[in-house]
Amino acid sequence: MSVALTCGPFDLLHVAHVNLLRRARALGNTLLVGLSSDSFNAIKQKRATQSYADRDAVLRAIRYVDDVFPEDTWEQKAHDIRRYGADILVMGSDWAGHFDDLARHCTVRYLPRTEDISSSLLKASIRAMQ
Repeated sequence: MSVALTCGPFDLLHVAHVNLLRRARALGNTLLVGLSSDSFNAIKQKRATQSYADRDAVLRAIRYVDDVFPEDTWEQKAHDIRRYGADILVMGSDWAGHFDDLARHCTVRYLPRTEDISSSLLKASIRAMQ
């Protein structure tokens, strides 16, 4: 049984998120999602449009996701890989190279992003409509 793990804020859920989760789940028998806590988003100078609890509820409703846990720091990933016995860490290709040091704990895969959509683009589009 293999465990895939991915992490992120998963704000304004859209098709690119679903594509990433579907493809990550296909790499393992179980998919765990480290969901950026509100305090971690603040450290990253990001602000989610939805609370942690709401983002958690949405992720748990997606059939590809087996469990969700809070991610509070950048350094937490290595601990989570060991804690959950993850065989693979899956991240979007825009993070390529950033987590290569975790290859000593598991396989690290960077998946291509879905073209022409992101939470940042959606937020900008919403602001422009106001």
